[in-house]
Amino acid sequence: MKWQNAINDYRLFLKIERGLSKNTIDSYTRDLKKLNLFLDENEIIVSPTKIDGEIVKQFIYEVATKVNPRSQSRIISGLRSFFDYMVFEDYRVTNPTDLLETPKIGRKLPDTLSEEQIDALITAIDLSHPQGERNRTIIETMYSCGLRVGELVTLKISDLFFEEGFIRVLGKGNKERFVPIHETAKKYISIYKNEIRNKIKPKKGFEDTLFLNRRGKGLTRQMVFLIIKDLAEKIDLKKKISPHTLRHSFATHLLKGGADLRAIQQMLGHESITTTEIYVHLDKSFLQEVVAKYHPRK
Repeated sequence: MKWQNAINDYRLFLKIERGLSKNTIDSYTRDLKKLNLFLDENEIIVSPTKIDGEIVKQFIYEVATKVNPRSQSRIISGLRSFFDYMVFEDYRVTNPTDLLETPKIGRKLPDTLSEEQIDALITAIDLSHPQGERNRTIIETMYSCGLRVGELVTLKISDLFFEEGFIRVLGKGNKERFVPIHETAKKYISIYKNEIRNKIKPKKGFEDTLFLNRRGKGLTRQMVFLIIKDLAEKIDLKKKISPHTLRHSFATHLLKGGADLRAIQQMLGHESITTTEIYVHLDKSFLQEVVAKYHPRK
């Protein structure tokens, strides 16, 4: 079996069996292509069904000189997933990454913004600009609902259930969830949809897409990144932020306000509660307040 054939089959598996997005699939297979390139450059002729742990270890060692421990860990995890697939499909008997040690890394806490910083971002939006109202609605929606950027740009008008107080979100792996929407975000979505968007003629295929660019097409992920980056520069924010920062801020502020961790997990669309638990580490005072409020030993 050739490497390219194996990688193509693996991509198909990730798409059909696991329902992953193209961006996630690209991330999973990027390091496999690097491994294939490493083999070619070192004139190592071995197929994905025959490669052993020593060769994989050589590749990891070479990569380790160029990246940090967190990236090393991600690469090992990606390779392990690929060879697990090879074993599952009976192409191999063993996984050559089983004996590889993953570098010890600390848990990286996500960047967040304060409520004042989020207000400053929104205030910095030029509402006299043709896209100003749309951009304000984007920030409010991401912060109100904790959306991933991919979930925001694919949000449909038919996903808005304002009477019920929810929006429908298509998350990772095409998993659907319903997220409560704050009255402020609901107000700005209505203004944008009824007063701004209705003056734009959507291109074919984008008739139901909520957020449109000037040409009537859906926004790209990169465009949302640029919108937030420009606003951060306007308020002279001394930290690097992204759309995901608004999602982290949403979860952190809810937790700090006393929201239940399980409820936050559902709203964020996390499969595991352990992913959501990272927000507990951002504000230790929250834990102290919980003990003081709920422990029977007053």
